[in-house]
Amino acid sequence: MTGIPAALAAHLDQPVTTLCNCWRLTRADGMAFGFTDHDRPLAVDGTSFAPQSGLSGSEARQSLGLAPDTVDVAGALTSDLVTDADIDAGLYDRAEVETLLVNWRDPAAFTTICKAVIGRITRADGRFTAELESPDAALDQPNGRYFRKRCDAELGDARCGFDLGGSGFHGAGTVMAVRAGNIVEVDGLAGFADGWFSGGRIDWTTGTLTGSGATVITHEADDAGVALTLDIGSCGEPAVDDEFTIVAGCDKRFATCKGKFNNALNFRGFPHLPGNDAAYAYVRDGLVFDGGPLVP
Repeated sequence: MTGIPAALAAHLDQPVTTLCNCWRLTRADGMAFGFTDHDRPLAVDGTSFAPQSGLSGSEARQSLGLAPDTVDVAGALTSDLVTDADIDAGLYDRAEVETLLVNWRDPAAFTTICKAVIGRITRADGRFTAELESPDAALDQPNGRYFRKRCDAELGDARCGFDLGGSGFHGAGTVMAVRAGNIVEVDGLAGFADGWFSGGRIDWTTGTLTGSGATVITHEADDAGVALTLDIGSCGEPAVDDEFTIVAGCDKRFATCKGKFNNALNFRGFPHLPGNDAAYAYVRDGLVFDGGPLVP
């Protein structure tokens, strides 16, 4: 059998086998965990595989062609291995999983059946089910750039090139009151115009949310004070007296890039693309054809 070590191939030829599955999971942060459907811990290829998770796998199949193959693995949510909080934080998104076929009586006799990445994860009744996608699944994903009017860079990243550390583009403050969970009244941002931080990011520097952040949906400033509406997601609600830092927001429009950030040369969208109305419109009296820019 091609690719299978001699010791394991000889064991597979026996009328009775002692086989089990092992899964080695490596997260994006480098943390590695081992799980097995055997009833005892196993040490295989330098990794300890634990049975406490009760991990089990569905039928696995490999087909010809480029259609992506999938297999599900299910296990228990435990406090020291796989937790709800870690899944919510995205630590298992696109984690790499190796599936090993092991002779549990001789763990040195093993082979790698397949390598995959974790796709969708569902949870119910204290258990999780993770869908493992084969490498072929990447061929079914959109790749490359979309040609659109708005910028597709993130404000301040290498493609954008804008320095958010400059004066006037970041601030700091304190939560003075919390309204409706995701609306907070803050102090420290009185010098910024209404909407300046809409679409920006807030990061918590004190309190129970220290180290986490959220997207600012709206920034409202008037004589009554400053209020921020936040997309808090799963990180939780802030509390009064929590301190934060915040950076300006960008709505990805060319006019904003040019006027607010003076960064038009690094704009990563295509503002001169004609929309459907312009592309299919008829020439008529009153239109201006002077060769001037379509986008000021």
